[in-house]
Amino acid sequence: MIQGLPASDGIAIGKAFVLPNWEWEMPEQLIGVGDLALEFERLYEGVKRSKHEIHKLKTEMDETVGAEESGIFAAHLAILDDPVFMNEIKGIIQRQYKAAEVAVKEAIDHFVTMFDLLDDEYMKERALDIKDVGNRLLKHLLGVPEISLPLDAQPFILVVRELTPSQLIHLKPEMVLGIVTMVGSPTSHSAIMSRAFGIPLVMGVEGKLPAPIETGDLLIVDGRSGYVHINPSAETVIRYSELRQRETETRERLQQLALVPSVTPDGMTIELAANISSIKELDAAIGNGAHGVGLFRTEFLYMDRSRFPSEEEQFEVYRQAAEKLQGKPLTIRTLDIGGDKQLDYFDLPEEDNPFLGYRAIRFSLNRKDLFKVQLRAILRASVFGNVQLMYPLIASVEEVREANALLEEARLELVAEGVACQEKIRTGIMIEVPAAVAIAELLAEEVSFFSIGTNDLIQFTLAVDRMNEHIGHMYEPFHPAVLRMLKTVVAAAKRHGVQVNICGEMAGDVRSMPIWLGLGIHELSISAQSILSVKETMLRTNAQESRFLMDELFAYRTAKEIRERLERFHAEEAIAQGHIRPGI
Repeated sequence: MIQGLPASDGIAIGKAFVLPNWEWEMPEQLIGVGDLALEFERLYEGVKRSKHEIHKLKTEMDETVGAEESGIFAAHLAILDDPVFMNEIKGIIQRQYKAAEVAVKEAIDHFVTMFDLLDDEYMKERALDIKDVGNRLLKHLLGVPEISLPLDAQPFILVVRELTPSQLIHLKPEMVLGIVTMVGSPTSHSAIMSRAFGIPLVMGVEGKLPAPIETGDLLIVDGRSGYVHINPSAETVIRYSELRQRETETRERLQQLALVPSVTPDGMTIELAANISSIKELDAAIGNGAHGVGLFRTEFLYMDRSRFPSEEEQFEVYRQAAEKLQGKPLTIRTLDIGGDKQLDYFDLPEEDNPFLGYRAIRFSLNRKDLFKVQLRAILRASVFGNVQLMYPLIASVEEVREANALLEEARLELVAEGVACQEKIRTGIMIEVPAAVAIAELLAEEVSFFSIGTNDLIQFTLAVDRMNEHIGHMYEPFHPAVLRMLKTVVAAAKRHGVQVNICGEMAGDVRSMPIWLGLGIHELSISAQSILSVKETMLRTNAQESRFLMDELFAYRTAKEIRERLERFHAEEAIAQGHIRPGI
């Protein structure tokens, strides 16, 4: 057994299919001056065929998993249209008299090496996209056929050095039980696609294998823990088969709770809303009984494309979401770009500390032309449902007032143009930085609701980058400082009649339920997949007992003590309600 990086949840049991590296070594191949026109013609034809293929893949993805994931292939099209990438290839052909395929390979290697040297996870992932696009182009220049499986092939566990979106889509996801990669990041495009397809994925096992995995080896892939078992014992196969069966039964049991109100045994309600990044995700959220959308991440409308989305494009997406929810709340977060979220077509400045830099509301208020386009689209969509908007990364009253002033300016413009929009739309802010916690009392006088973004608030409070492998273990949701931050915000909000919602991973952690009940939180905004498990926990957690517990938690001095007390509380609640017997 080895352990890699868990990247997509689930258990897969099956035989390995080892995919050879989709790369070629190019011998030096020079051309004559008279052949330049022919090489350019070959290059343009290869680009044309590659674009045709990518357009086809994007259409297939649109129909299966949605716009966010299909946008991956929009990014691939943008690379083929990128003058920097294409000029590099054409320059090698024209100045060095090299064949088109040699020029493409050298350009790929140049950009991949350059991006890999950067200490930036986002740029490293874009290097894989360039390699994917470049290899597709090479395939056409060399006349290499697609890698195909035997006609009698059974579903398999894919083993590959690094997984590109093209490899995954070409091998047909329905044939892939699970995936193991030698290298890669859980935030890569391929990991996003794997999660969208529901394929268990473990990445980064290079250097941990006692021997190379061979095609035909029996594998067990545990996408939750990151464990990979190679040719496991019969006992291990039986154990994981039982685990997989229990997971299936749990999903079926939880599905029965979809229409059950999220109310504790003693009558307290916390609404359970969904986080979404695309319209496609709404169906799953509604199917799991979501109260509405607590966080629409609009940045994904801007990413993986070649230009900023127009007002009309944004309006159509927001309108569809509002109509689908049929009166349930739709909270649209304005553009939260920067940090780990970049735009391929807009050069954000390089920064030593991008998470503390030019991002989110700071970007929007600096580019009011772009911000107003989004605000107009949201206002226009507001007449089609229960729409409210939310500003990210707020750290001052001035930012809220400046954003609201632009919102009113956009509204008056629409009124003057005779375009329908709500006269008064509810506005809220993300509480994500310690400064916002410190002035929560002041901010509560400016908005209708708070949404505490636990992911950023925890890492900013503790000064811990949770993606940093050296200190990631110090990212601690149950740190006493975090609980005190939460208490401060909720107390300030209650004094001013402001609603408080919670989003981020801590919101979906069932251990946190007594904290939310004890604090009196109004809404949890979580992934669609987490709604039912969180609801199940809520249905058996007593609110009054949770309030007593909160007083006790604030007396503890360490995160370990708080975690252990929460675990005991859940065990005591389960015993009291007959879910488990003492001593078992």
